[in-house]
Amino acid sequence: MSVERLAVYTTIYPAVKPYLADWYRSVQQQTDKKFDLYIGVDSLSCEEIAVAMGDVPQATLLSNLAGASSAQIRNAALERLVDEYDAIVLVDSDDLLLPSRVYAARSALQTYDVTGCALRLIDEHGRDLGFTFGPACTADYGSLLARYNVFGLSNTAYRAATLRRCLPVPEDCVLIDWLLATRAWANGAKLDFDPVARMSYRQYGNNTARVLPPFTAQYIKRAAQLVVDHYRLLFATDKLEGLAGNSMMLATAFRRANRFHHAITTERDKLHQYVKALNKLTPKYVWWWCIAHPQLEEIWNN
Repeated sequence: MSVERLAVYTTIYPAVKPYLADWYRSVQQQTDKKFDLYIGVDSLSCEEIAVAMGDVPQATLLSNLAGASSAQIRNAALERLVDEYDAIVLVDSDDLLLPSRVYAARSALQTYDVTGCALRLIDEHGRDLGFTFGPACTADYGSLLARYNVFGLSNTAYRAATLRRCLPVPEDCVLIDWLLATRAWANGAKLDFDPVARMSYRQYGNNTARVLPPFTAQYIKRAAQLVVDHYRLLFATDKLEGLAGNSMMLATAFRRANRFHHAITTERDKLHQYVKALNKLTPKYVWWWCIAHPQLEEIWNN
């Protein structure tokens, strides 16, 4: 497939203002400059955007109704882009694009329907933490997506036809990235993951999906609820036409997440015991590895 018309999309909101200047600079430094930049705007004025970025961005700003959810903002933007472009590169505005990000995504989409890339982990101030996010093995995306996610809204690109089949996401969806990737895989999309880091992923206190310890009891409770909600929304929609026999894998993962959530929310001692043990484990550099960890099953599944 030829990928000629390509869009890069992000969403910006007040909490990312400290990072927007560096983010926009990284967009401008792409080796492949043949793309159109679109920015979904949540609760920021044009003046605030220009000040935060240090310039008026060369981009199409997509305004949204006051009070729109994250899912509604992204649905509106992506449903427009899939009708106007061959492919869409997704990036987060608090992260940094490395210079080859767009070039590598365009190249991969010549062959694959969905492509993700590794992420270099950085701290809030942009300092390299010395770790690279990505799966240890990329052979079986179905088994991986049933339990974890590596295809985020910062490191993934979609062919427009594939993304169109995955939209819209439910208005109350929080883990939009995981839902989209699972729908794509379930409906037969060819997935690819580039082990070369093409993004820098900022780790700080407000991350919805943390990768590095230490984890707190409060975070694990919230994350467990998000994971359970992800499965609930996944099975409540009709976007899994191609799932066939793999539904058993997802249903098993759903039951497992439910058991874990029940255990840590009804027995406080189990939660604190789990968190203490979790923080001693070697991290996996994928999203949601910290929930219902199999090495700690004797704690939460007794």
